[in-house]
Amino acid sequence: MQQGVDFVLSGRYYRSGRLSQHLLWLACGAGVAGLLAFRALIALSPVVGVVAVLANPHLRSVASRYRRNRAAVWAAALVGFLLLSGLYTSEWATWRHELFRSLTWLGVPLAFTLAVPLNARQRLAVGALFVLSVATVGLVTTGQYLRNVAGANEAIRVGQNMQAATGTFHIAFGIMLAQAFFWSLLLRRNPRAGRVLRALLLAAAAGSVLTLHVLAYRTGLLVLYAGLLACVGYLLLRRHLALAVVVLGGLVLGPWLAYSSLHSVQRRVGATIYDVQQYTQGQDINEYSLARRLAAVETAGALIRRHWLLGVGPADAYAAMLHQYTWRDFGLRPQNRINVHNQYLSTLVGGGLVGLALWLALLFGPLLYRPTRRNPFVLVFICTQATAMMVVDILSLQISLNLFVFAYGFLVVAAETDYQISREETAATGA
Repeated sequence: MQQGVDFVLSGRYYRSGRLSQHLLWLACGAGVAGLLAFRALIALSPVVGVVAVLANPHLRSVASRYRRNRAAVWAAALVGFLLLSGLYTSEWATWRHELFRSLTWLGVPLAFTLAVPLNARQRLAVGALFVLSVATVGLVTTGQYLRNVAGANEAIRVGQNMQAATGTFHIAFGIMLAQAFFWSLLLRRNPRAGRVLRALLLAAAAGSVLTLHVLAYRTGLLVLYAGLLACVGYLLLRRHLALAVVVLGGLVLGPWLAYSSLHSVQRRVGATIYDVQQYTQGQDINEYSLARRLAAVETAGALIRRHWLLGVGPADAYAAMLHQYTWRDFGLRPQNRINVHNQYLSTLVGGGLVGLALWLALLFGPLLYRPTRRNPFVLVFICTQATAMMVVDILSLQISLNLFVFAYGFLVVAAETDYQISREETAATGA
């Protein structure tokens, strides 16, 4: 004990880089906890990450890694575009608020670029903490559903969703559950995962899938099955025909079994079909979530056609949507005139083709570079998020934004940083 105190007080703890590394580890743990339960930690996590950067004793010598990290540069480019949009924005209060929110695009990549990187065991611990925590919260939420099945199914019938037991928004939580399923299976392949941890990870994968189906989370199920379909394509490319057939069988059998055995899934399917019919038949859609989203897509299309290059400005997008509704309101009451629930269309409305190009470069750019396109965790991240963005505007939801940026930093930015370090070490050895 005394030796540990002496190690810290002597300054060797700082000079060894362990202080910076442990602070980054703490920031990651706080980020996971903040995503699921303690919201205040979401704001504190990037701050601790920046402190970890400042605690790096070799900060000056590694500072150039930031500008050479393509993932970090694309994240900074989004902030730069938001700054430039101030030249033509009219919603100044919203613009300032969005600029403040966008600081996470700078802080998180900075931490995973310039702080002392986590070691393999620490990264495994963070990954396991995420998937086990998500699965646990999912099972607790399933337990709440089972205590009042009739009431929960009635809520599903009218288009409502159970929030997570910790209060996490159901759309973001559904995405987390789908990601936890895939990442649990990948983490089990880690040679540092012991027998107990591998068993827990397998249970977490099963629990995540069970929760998604029992609670009938539409977005989460879409992400799950899109990811499985991508797995089939990947396996076929690698010529693992037998395994691809097994996964494809699960793709067909899973939805059929869920619909046949779970009343919640039956109610969700019926409610979804009825919801769409209200829109296509020109009925009153004020109380129907999916119908209002379809109306929002049509409204966004009118704006995109007029402001196709630079958009109306990211901060002005919702105000422009509300103004467009005055020309055609679809019979919606003012409180039911929603923003478009599609990240690609939302980006087109706010940033036009320029903004969309930046966003697509950030999202799919990792597929062009060796250190990230061969990383299965990164591939799962891109596939799940790209799918979710078809039905969710993640930048408008704070929890979805935090989920994306944290995973982007932990997986994509960190993978490029590790690649840079390995090249630096190779060059030094060759010299």
